[in-house]
Amino acid sequence: MERVEAELFTEGGNNAVVRLPGRRFPGVLMQGDSLSILRSDVAEVVEALDRGDETEARDTAGLLLEDLDELLARYSAALTAHEIPLPYEL
Repeated sequence: MERVEAELFTEGGNNAVVRLPGRRFPGVLMQGDSLSILRSDVAEVVEALDRGDETEARDTAGLLLEDLDELLARYSAALTAHEIPLPYEL
């Protein structure tokens, strides 16, 4: 294990915007349980599609998209607040 100093751009919680040494842009640090939930949500979409339940797949995918949009909005707001350009186009 290596210890490093990282720049924290948001408060902690289930995820945080941080920049590791040597990186131009910050990233999102996600707690392991949150990562597991994200994976489970994607698995639900795949399982619903396998069953042919497009309505459930669409509904679950919509909720997943909302969650990812919130995370991306938090990331974008953190970078904007610190006058860092976004590493992608909107």
